[in-house]
Amino acid sequence: MRLENKVAIITGAGQGIGAATARRFAREGAKVVLAARRLELLEEVAADIASSGGTALARSTDISDEDAVRGLVADTVAAFGGLDIVVNNAVLMVPGMLENHDSKAWHKNFAVSLDGAMYLMREAYPQLAQNNGAVVNVASVCALGGSVGTAGYSAAKAGMLALTRNAAIEWGGRVRVNSVVPGVFLTPPTEYMMPDEAAKAATARSLPIKRIGDPVECANAILFLASDEASYITGADLVVDGGRTAELLTGSASWD
Repeated sequence: MRLENKVAIITGAGQGIGAATARRFAREGAKVVLAARRLELLEEVAADIASSGGTALARSTDISDEDAVRGLVADTVAAFGGLDIVVNNAVLMVPGMLENHDSKAWHKNFAVSLDGAMYLMREAYPQLAQNNGAVVNVASVCALGGSVGTAGYSAAKAGMLALTRNAAIEWGGRVRVNSVVPGVFLTPPTEYMMPDEAAKAATARSLPIKRIGDPVECANAILFLASDEASYITGADLVVDGGRTAELLTGSASWD
């Protein structure tokens, strides 16, 4: 029960890493507030948590809307009396090649991943500071390396890493702020991009660990950073990618 009596807001909690994190937190004793746009998905996760004896509250929220974020924090405090943990996991990726990436599409990449994360951190800060709270921002390996068609998303996630470090410095001993940097996990968006078993197998072979991650494996890393076990860790980026970013690709060179 590493999060017993803790209250956590988790954004993007309707599926994938967010849903896995909500279930993991609830098993560790936290009261979880699930935020995303699609209420039906949140209610499914909340019902699953409740059936296992946990406590969850579903709130349909547009994280890119400052007033909605303010209301989310207020609802959380009204329901549970405070707030200890924020997990910024909500994301919206709009792909596009730079030569024809229009401004509106470009900015959509920032509205949820980066702007929304800042809004929630800002609005949650008074409560978090009272409780020696923690923030975990969910970035991406795209923040560490480029890929075709994801310049806007990569830039937003790189901004999230910078936001994490700056908040950790500004908030000092009052609120710990860290990030996880996921690689490839079996989430609905990832499965959409790998529609058949051959694509999944090829992706798995490309990873040093030779398999695609289960969302709960990223949730475990988020749990660690949110818990008191990470009490001396702030401003850090924990890469959870099966070794992808550790590997130096050397083309056809081989020592076999």
